[in-house]
Amino acid sequence: MERLREIEARVAFLEEQLVAAHETRALFYAAMFDELARRFGEQEAEAIMKAATYRRGAEIGRRFAAFAPADLEGLCRAFLDFVPDRDRLFAPEVLRCDGDELVVRMHRCPLKEAWQKAGLPEGRVATLCRIAGRVDDGTFEAAGFRFAGTTWEPGREGCCTLVIRPGPASALG
Repeated sequence: MERLREIEARVAFLEEQLVAAHETRALFYAAMFDELARRFGEQEAEAIMKAATYRRGAEIGRRFAAFAPADLEGLCRAFLDFVPDRDRLFAPEVLRCDGDELVVRMHRCPLKEAWQKAGLPEGRVATLCRIAGRVDDGTFEAAGFRFAGTTWEPGREGCCTLVIRPGPASALG
């Protein structure tokens, strides 16, 4: 029984650390954006950060390339398994998964929640969400799929919606 309590305490500690790591990542995004905006203007800061975030997503996308161009069910399973502490941190809901389209709605986002907790204005949070969301574009496009996602905007519940469709090679039929 004591060992079980130790394991439960360790799991709780690691969950707290995972949330803290996402908060740190979120605040780094905000600090980087502010510094780039100060030097180059907000539009250029957003463009630079989106390009870098997309590039990181493309690196992640390699892990999903085996499912391209059209195994959306396999991609769905692999992607959900990849989402860290998914039900707690992101709470994804698969709205559709068939041969034509995979749609995943994220009901939570630890980055957005950290920006809100830090008191950033809604407009800045939306900008940072657009920047962070480019990781998804890079991930799914580099893996060989077509991607059209939306990120959080003021007044919208939840967070991102990911829409993934078979990649261009599937049209060769």
